[in-house]
Amino acid sequence: MTSTARQQVILELLERQGACSYRELRDLLRVSMMTVRRDVDALESRRAVIKTLGGVQKADAPAYLYETPLMSRLPVHNAEKRAIALQCMGLLAPGQTVFLDGSTTCLETAKLVAREHDGVTIITNSAFVCLELGRNPRNTVIAIGGQFDQDTGSFVGSTSEEAAGKFFVDLALMSTKGFLPAEGTFESSLANFRIKQIIASHSAHLALLVDHSKFGQRALCKVLDVASIRTIITDDAAPAAEIEGLRAAGKAVLVASVRSQIGAIATGGDHRCPLRP
Repeated sequence: MTSTARQQVILELLERQGACSYRELRDLLRVSMMTVRRDVDALESRRAVIKTLGGVQKADAPAYLYETPLMSRLPVHNAEKRAIALQCMGLLAPGQTVFLDGSTTCLETAKLVAREHDGVTIITNSAFVCLELGRNPRNTVIAIGGQFDQDTGSFVGSTSEEAAGKFFVDLALMSTKGFLPAEGTFESSLANFRIKQIIASHSAHLALLVDHSKFGQRALCKVLDVASIRTIITDDAAPAAEIEGLRAAGKAVLVASVRSQIGAIATGGDHRCPLRP
């Protein structure tokens, strides 16, 4: 296959799925990694693609489809994220092995886990989640290392993916950039989503933490099918029709009351929430 033909294959693949890794292209094109990188460099020089950590993505996608830095996302819908994190506490129990991703919602969850739970083993690829969980020495924290992605505060890349594949967890807690209940979850960070897929396939219970703003949103890449998700935890501004549709499909949907639960956080005390639909 000529370089022109290979580059056209790359463009067609990106048109279908938004982004892909260098390893995917190597396997698809059956060429060396060096050849893949040369083809991607040629496409980038034409401004046809954008190189990312570990791969490549479409160059002409709308700006809202791309990942935004973690720090800029921390204050967005913060009350909803805290309420969802509080609702998560009912899923945790001593002795469990739990995965937390590098999302801002899981960061809020990590704060509560450190404060309210003992005897839990937490696996994460997020440096910030590790720092929050480290406040409680009675839990065990296992970090998945690799190349540091400063935009998400997470460790990513082939080393991280290989390490993630060695773990099997009782409970995986993940958030997402976009969620279409009829299709699944969507992400913009190519570097992060492969780890989510690996952990999802190695978890006994996958819970999606998704505030109302994520419903109906699509990003560059589809990551998880709805079939792989057992529980959805959202806030009380989420679309009622979507919630009922998910429940009709057999999913457990937990709805956090933003006003009452954030009030509970402010007043202190025991905030463990029962697991109920």
